[in-house]
Amino acid sequence: MKKQLILASLFIAIALPYTAIGQTKEGTSAVWGTIDGVAIEGMVEGPSTETTPLQVACVFEYTEGDIFTSPPALPAAANGMVHLDQALSGLITDIRKSGKFTGHAFETILITPPAGAIRAQKVLLLGLGDRKKFTPELMITVAAVALREALRLGVSSFAFASDLKDGGVDSPTSLVAQYEIKGAFDALRAQAYLKSKHMSTYTPLTKITLLAGGAFFTSAGEGIKKAIADYQH
Repeated sequence: MKKQLILASLFIAIALPYTAIGQTKEGTSAVWGTIDGVAIEGMVEGPSTETTPLQVACVFEYTEGDIFTSPPALPAAANGMVHLDQALSGLITDIRKSGKFTGHAFETILITPPAGAIRAQKVLLLGLGDRKKFTPELMITVAAVALREALRLGVSSFAFASDLKDGGVDSPTSLVAQYEIKGAFDALRAQAYLKSKHMSTYTPLTKITLLAGGAFFTSAGEGIKKAIADYQH
């Protein structure tokens, strides 16, 4: 009987989906605070299922099968970039593999998905460069580029997915989130300064949402809160 219970427990553990074991539930969100009147939200969601006027998704320079190779990439069930690629009928792999979008650091390309393909109205792919040369500090400039593009496109909110682990880089989640907030708000304050000089106009931002996998939600929140505290000093 004891042996049967052990086997039954083992079967249940194996049968549960990857995202259900020891992770924050999908769809969980928290507003960790505000900077300059802009709410900073953390969300357990993938870039293919987040409802937003603009989804920023980051990719490294292409290597054969990179987001599908697990490890080092996250397993397909937890890999938001895989889901986004599939929802767009393989477009992301196609334009990267063909060289139409190289993924060089800070390169961007704007995609308008077919109605109903994903929940975002537009997708901005943003390059991270060579994964072998990645450092967390890179995300300061990456997030600044994302913020400036969001302002240029006239959206009042946007979602940001770094997709580092999806691409096979085991990055320090808390520090990366902290740098993302720093980069975004340094860029926003620069634009606000220009606006005060009557040298810039833009739609005011109300919210930035940072997406994270269920296993990384808490650590991302810690980095976000630290960045908020830094701006309040």
